[in-house]
Amino acid sequence: MSNEPTANRGNKSTKNTRNNNSNTGNEDNGNTDNSTADHRPSPMEVLRQARAQFAELTGTAAESVSSFEQTEDGWSLEVEVLELERVPDTMSLMASYQVELDAQGQLTGYRRVQRYERGRADARRPGGR
Repeated sequence: MSNEPTANRGNKSTKNTRNNNSNTGNEDNGNTDNSTADHRPSPMEVLRQARAQFAELTGTAAESVSSFEQTEDGWSLEVEVLELERVPDTMSLMASYQVELDAQGQLTGYRRVQRYERGRADARRPGGR
């Protein structure tokens, strides 16, 4: 029985070591962020980061980017996503998401702004209808 608590203590110290390493890693990342704070990513870097981060958060890949602009706070883009695949493909449900990123290209928020069928020429109508 005395061996079991010792084994558990060993596991705890291993966990603490891992936590300490992760804290050290975060501190290193903080230093990296400070050194890269002056580096503003190129538009292509921002697009790649945005698509990857959006896919990781939502579990769906952006099929295209329909709007992309630099803002005071960073970047704003609209991505088109396949939400429900149907046959024929023109009946598949698509969605537009507004995605916001900070100046370094890190995703800060997103929201779905529209759903539509893929086969529609343009789901948006003038006047909000």
